[in-house]
Amino acid sequence: MSISCTDAEIQARAVHLGLIQDGEELPRQLRSRVVASLMQERRTQKAPAAEGEPARVRLAQTIVVQPGGSILIDGEELPWFAGQDPIDVHVQHDGSGSVRLTLLADSVQITPRKPDSESETAS
Repeated sequence: MSISCTDAEIQARAVHLGLIQDGEELPRQLRSRVVASLMQERRTQKAPAAEGEPARVRLAQTIVVQPGGSILIDGEELPWFAGQDPIDVHVQHDGSGSVRLTLLADSVQITPRKPDSESETAS
């Protein structure tokens, strides 16, 4: 899976970092530093939670379904195969919404939920 940044993301990050003012052109020699900053942020967002800490749930900012089956989530291609089943899209009046699709897998395992410590002591 390739990771890429749009020019708009790079420009916004450069302004956020104080390297340029809004509307200014980013010097070529600073572009790699800005991209590295964006990549570090993405790696940090995807880092697994520490043991005992609940996993952080992220809300996608944008989902783009392209002709031919390519699906982009926040600009990154979905790294799994989506099924040929219809994709259900529900959009609210404010532009938010949800997408439901089928992911294909060689195998699926369902594990039972661990009982809460309170329910163990109550019984």
